[in-house]
Amino acid sequence: MKSLLQPVSWARSKGYSDGIPSKGHVVFLSGMIGTDANGKLVSKDFLAQTRQALKNILEVLSEANGRPEHIVRMNWYVVDKKEYVSAYKELDVIYRQMMGQHYPAMTAVQVVSLIEDSARVEIEVTAVLPE
Repeated sequence: MKSLLQPVSWARSKGYSDGIPSKGHVVFLSGMIGTDANGKLVSKDFLAQTRQALKNILEVLSEANGRPEHIVRMNWYVVDKKEYVSAYKELDVIYRQMMGQHYPAMTAVQVVSLIEDSARVEIEVTAVLPE
């Protein structure tokens, strides 16, 4: 099975994949924000919150014996598009440290706010674990 679904005539994607085929046990993770194990935001900083949100995703996913490479979709909700875009370089470093070279289908959306007032980013995930 192909690992990426993208017509050959399309320009290469910018940091995300257009389509990911899968077979296996599906795991859905609700939106994760940058809170610690006690539910407290680790920082008001966007990058620190992103690192913690990814850490939380990987910890919850491990409860199903999942790993980063099992993630097939990530939806990012950010409260400030400019903050997100201006952090691309630093986000890339954090992402690779946490996720390695795995790039699932991703969507990023700017929202007016998140339920946790001080949260800057929320990430939800769909993973498919091997059968």
